[in-house]
Amino acid sequence: MTRVWKWNRPVTVREVLEDLQQERSIAYTTVMTVMDNLYQKGWVRREAEGRAYRYAAVSTRAAYAAALMNEAWQRSDNQAAALVAFFGMMSPEQRDALGDAMRVIQLPAEGPREVPAPPEGAEGAEGAEESEGAAEAATAGEAQGPPEPGQGSGAPSAPGTAAELPESEGGAPGADGGR
Repeated sequence: MTRVWKWNRPVTVREVLEDLQQERSIAYTTVMTVMDNLYQKGWVRREAEGRAYRYAAVSTRAAYAAALMNEAWQRSDNQAAALVAFFGMMSPEQRDALGDAMRVIQLPAEGPREVPAPPEGAEGAEGAEESEGAAEAATAGEAQGPPEPGQGSGAPSAPGTAAELPESEGGAPGADGGR
């Protein structure tokens, strides 16, 4: 898949073979079998061209990576904690990329929710502390805003992703020797 994604155009078995042979010795039939397996699993589509096929990726590498992240996140029993842990692992460059992505999709920047003031005379010193606590709880509630499983993120799911391919049948890109 790495080769198909890299070229971003329909490719033949021969083209993939020649590219792979720059790094290692590999047989035409091996590459042909792998490409056919990718087709059978829905990762690529193919069109006949003479006696050969041209193979094209069904989804982009970015869509595949996004689907993997979404799948892992949805499997978490505490999605908010999973996001906090994930963001905590990010490098500064990854955080910058996340900020860029947020600007691209133009999510509204919501500030803390305002807590309605209690009726006059009902609030003493204790009431003020309770209002502050309510404001903090409302703001913390915003951090729990991920969609429920099944509602999705609004992004289309990519065919041939890990959600559709058992690990034993496809695995992640890179684990397949650069196919």
